Amino acid sequence: MSDDQKMFVPSHPLPDARTGLLSKFDPGTRTLAAGFQIAPQFLPLPVDIVFEKDVPVQLRDGITILVDVFRPAGAQQVPVIVAWSPYGKGQGTSLSVMGVFGLVGLDNGIVSGLEKFEGPDPAYWCAQGYAICNPDIRGVVDSEGDSVLWDRQEGRDCHDLIEWLAGQEWCTGKVGMSGTSYLAASQWFTAAEQPPQLTAINPWEGVSDVYRDLLMRGGMPDTGFAQQLQDGSFFGKGQKEDIISEAERFPLMNELWENKIPDFNRITVPAYVVASYSNTLHTAGTFRAWRRMASEEKWLRVHNSQEWPDYYDEANVEDLRRFFDHYLKNDDNGWEQTPRVRYSILDLEGGDQVRVAADSFPPAEVVSTKYYLDSRSRSLTTEAPADGVTAAYDVDSNPNAVSFITRFDEETVMIGYPKAHLWVEVRGADDMDLFVLVQKLDAYGTPLQAFTVPNQSARVHDLTDYGATILRYKGSDGRLRVSARHLDETLSTDDVPAHSFDRIAKLAPGEIADVEIDLLPIGLAFHPGEQLRFVISARNLLGTLMPAIRGYTGVNSGQHVIHTGGEHASYLQLPVKTT
Repeated sequence: MSDDQKMFVPSHPLPDARTGLLSKFDPGTRTLAAGFQIAPQFLPLPVDIVFEKDVPVQLRDGITILVDVFRPAGAQQVPVIVAWSPYGKGQGTSLSVMGVFGLVGLDNGIVSGLEKFEGPDPAYWCAQGYAICNPDIRGVVDSEGDSVLWDRQEGRDCHDLIEWLAGQEWCTGKVGMSGTSYLAASQWFTAAEQPPQLTAINPWEGVSDVYRDLLMRGGMPDTGFAQQLQDGSFFGKGQKEDIISEAERFPLMNELWENKIPDFNRITVPAYVVASYSNTLHTAGTFRAWRRMASEEKWLRVHNSQEWPDYYDEANVEDLRRFFDHYLKNDDNGWEQTPRVRYSILDLEGGDQVRVAADSFPPAEVVSTKYYLDSRSRSLTTEAPADGVTAAYDVDSNPNAVSFITRFDEETVMIGYPKAHLWVEVRGADDMDLFVLVQKLDAYGTPLQAFTVPNQSARVHDLTDYGATILRYKGSDGRLRVSARHLDETLSTDDVPAHSFDRIAKLAPGEIADVEIDLLPIGLAFHPGEQLRFVISARNLLGTLMPAIRGYTGVNSGQHVIHTGGEHASYLQLPVKTT
């Protein structure tokens, strides 16, 4: 059983930097009057709000968790939106949360400080006739038990909370969920448990497979952010799951990791999913969940920025309210006429298109097109080179990469899933950590990039020159440890290869291996004269996804050889829009 494979370490009390004005245990009910401010830098409340603090809720196994509930004053019954995460329910006014807002360039005055980190703001939602429930989940702060990280246990726990909320006298019986990152991932797990009163979900960018997205992307143990997540969250009185030790002990896919993938076939509730192309932690998982979830009523919006500015943007909040009004309040507001997909096309020179309507992602008019690598000219061509030619690099040399370029003569738009199909060989070793990147270049060959956040200060330049990929978009990347190349035939499609990660197949001397590498989905416009560059390297080309986390160095030695043309015609497959 996966529970037998779990490992735990002692938790610790909430540190000062993560303690907010509402973190202290202080049970009871009070009314916060319209105009109330939790602190001077935050938004005043627009309406009277009833605040029920540290309410005990018992889960099915007897564990008691504590929740905060914010609801409009008055006797009317309202639906409730749950924000499920291990980030303390009172942290909205903490130095750490205010620091994140400062990092991305958001004014703390756009929120009330009553919201959970990455969650819906009670100031707005209570004024619109909703309640907000902020739980401290199992093992966090003053809640009982030992905490786990992105696990089906969380889905069962949140199921129990949803059913408890639906039975409260102030509730209509309809419950929704919303939030970004951890608060998005927890929605996949909860919806898969099918709590009867869960009516609609709003996952706004989040992993959907702990092994493939967080710990072992491409089969490589890149655990810097996982370490930060484990050490910098899950503060409480008991124990917390030690996923770093679990990854070291169980490096291959097993029951423990399977239990950290939601059962997408059981996600059937209406869902408004929000994604981006640029979050190297969340993008693959959000699109995976969108593709695989069984919900017949599901919407996707792909934005062109970073999730926190996007989540709190006034127009986007109003858009979400229309979705929740339709499902949680039965409003006949025409939401169902909303295009099922609204995607962005990045220009990277200031001309992004957003909310482009489509019935699917990728849109029906997209054709997967092979661009073959030609090592002789270092170009990408739509015709496979007749002759076999190799390109190689020593992994300890500079450069330890090879690249291939194509120039577009006419306007070209790409929307969808790129993949690389490569024939590779290693000399002087038996394995390869490969990193690949699709870059847009201008007509003069200059790589184009774009900040995803309002803050574009000198400090953010420093942070993002190498790393902090969630703050600056540099292109679509992918990675694969070649010994983990075995494909999962049930999960793979022609556009999106999926690896089983349940076996290791090292390379024999002289062996030329056939590998498929998934890259993050793209929405890119190329104007006449602009170019696309495809890079293959022995090193992480983008650096870390967040500031101040440990980077990953590929485990490489010897020489990497990329075979092109002839019987080993490596190619990059790109989703080209035809009209």
